[in-house]
Amino acid sequence: MKRIDLEPCFVLHHRPYRETSLIVEVFGRDSGRLGVIAKGARRPRSDLRGLLQPFRPLLLSWSGSGELGLLTAAEPDGYMRAFAGRALFSGFYMNELLMRLLHRFDPHPELFDHYRAAIASFGAGARTEAVLRVFEKQMLESIGYGLVLDRDIDSGEPIRGGAAYCYVADRGPVFVQNGDRQGLRVTGETLLALARERLDDERVLDEAKQLMRAVLRGHLGDKPLATRRLFRPGSPVQDAR
Repeated sequence: MKRIDLEPCFVLHHRPYRETSLIVEVFGRDSGRLGVIAKGARRPRSDLRGLLQPFRPLLLSWSGSGELGLLTAAEPDGYMRAFAGRALFSGFYMNELLMRLLHRFDPHPELFDHYRAAIASFGAGARTEAVLRVFEKQMLESIGYGLVLDRDIDSGEPIRGGAAYCYVADRGPVFVQNGDRQGLRVTGETLLALARERLDDERVLDEAKQLMRAVLRGHLGDKPLATRRLFRPGSPVQDAR
């Protein structure tokens, strides 16, 4: 039987299990995405009840060799500032991306660190749109689908900030000459800003959102993200993505 002791983790999602327990979807730094059963976590006096919440850095221990492990211990892993509103919904969006795109038991320690940094940025009041775009880019790189952002895939020439490009799905940017390209148009300035992970300009942010939306669509398939509804006009938050 496999035993893991006090691994840094975040809770991505949980759901009721039997009368008093939870099935908790966890993102572990060294174990990747996995599920654990938290026995008795729904009991009113359980210490786990308030601890197993999204966006709280945790140290978790579990045992087992099947699809679901058995949680054996949980404790806080330092302090992280709470956040609400648009940042909170953005965090749930990130969690859903990880639930949809990560395979079970596939470790991504670098992505875990990027996720933790993004959560910390929300707590520090950073602009959520910029944090999301950078995290999406980092996530795709970590799982083997990194974007080409620094060169023209046809000519091999470096991207020029003042030029216009067409981003070809699953390939990369191609220079637009005389308007003869079809597809998603994006400026070299946006490609370079995303490559450098510095998204300060409003127009660049909007183009980066359209680019990442198109790229992610190819990996998510036809099933829409549930959290995307939260960002529609008239929903609790405005369209952060």
